[in-house]
Amino acid sequence: MYVKICGLSTPDTIETGLASGANWIGFVFFPKSPRHVNYGEAKDLVGPVRGKASIVALTVNATDEELKAIDEAINPDIWQLHGSETPERVAEIRQKFGRPVMKALAIRDEADLAPIPDYEAVCDVLLFDAKPPKDMKTELPGGNGISFDWRLIKNLQLKKPFMLSGGLNPDNVAEAIRLTRPQGVDVSSGIESSPGVKDREKIIQFIRAAKEAAST
Repeated sequence: MYVKICGLSTPDTIETGLASGANWIGFVFFPKSPRHVNYGEAKDLVGPVRGKASIVALTVNATDEELKAIDEAINPDIWQLHGSETPERVAEIRQKFGRPVMKALAIRDEADLAPIPDYEAVCDVLLFDAKPPKDMKTELPGGNGISFDWRLIKNLQLKKPFMLSGGLNPDNVAEAIRLTRPQGVDVSSGIESSPGVKDREKIIQFIRAAKEAAST
């Protein structure tokens, strides 16, 4: 079970995540997000992570120039594409930058499962996140603290590993793992005291709950 802690922006929360057993540490490069870090901030933060956990660069419909700047700043282990990138764009980024790619797909109902085969063919990891309700106004493609009906992906037959995200927190992650059996879980808002502010105790609790659930 891989646990990804996303949207970290301070040395102390990174230290907590690593000490608690986080496998992936995610940095958000999206100015509209309260978890956004600029290139310089990320470069300063990434040092302790390298060699201890995988470094994930989360982007939203980023240009090649933006991706190059991120690439030079933090030398990520994997891209997390969290926008409306097409399968063709995913394949292009993977080939151009020579790094694995995780593609986030927003799920609300069964119809949202239809694009999975096209993306599975061109990415290394799939991430299933919650699509905001139609009446919810948000500019954030993720990190909204909402979940989807996990039963939608319970019996998917996939060739690529997948991670589960969307509304996960220390209290529900064990149930989510038991129901969907993902290869990993991803959390951001579910371990925060306020938008963008990570709670160190919640980080510890989340990782412990996920690891324990995966071992049963």
